[in-house]
Amino acid sequence: MRDANTGPVADEREGLLAFLEQQRRVLKIAAHGLTDEEARQAPSRSALTVGGLVKHVATTERSWIDLIEFDDPPQPAMEDYADAFTLRADETLAGVLEMYAEVARRTERVIGGVADLGEPVPVPKNVPWYPDELEAWSVRWVLLHLIEESARHAGHADIVREHLDGATAMPLLAAAEQWPASPWLQPWTRA
Repeated sequence: MRDANTGPVADEREGLLAFLEQQRRVLKIAAHGLTDEEARQAPSRSALTVGGLVKHVATTERSWIDLIEFDDPPQPAMEDYADAFTLRADETLAGVLEMYAEVARRTERVIGGVADLGEPVPVPKNVPWYPDELEAWSVRWVLLHLIEESARHAGHADIVREHLDGATAMPLLAAAEQWPASPWLQPWTRA
């Protein structure tokens, strides 16, 4: 299966997990071929970097799965939120990508153990962007939110990457998957 599309799915759970995985893959494609230094660069007025976006989406997914898995999940501090957008000097792109892979495996395991996607997931309190009047979302809602969050930031990463070296998603995907060159598409190569 090529990463440009999600394969057929048998049911809702498989579909949600497949589309989440597909968005993870396209986010990681934006990092294909980058050095650690390139992954830390913010080439536009935005502070966003490819490495920081991968790290943010991984830590965000981990915190949502904490809400599903634990009765009293750890609450990240505000400084942790800001740090999650930064690929620090003591971190590597490979390390952040491996953390993201570990988060994905955990998500698959936790969601596989959920009996009903309608199970409630408590809304964290004292977070300014969460509604105070709502007590719970469902596991289904969380998965849909993770798909949306991953897709939004994959788009950001595409733009940041294009500003870095001109690379765009499909040539990067072709390079990562070693597609043959064609009149339609030339795989990305480092200039």
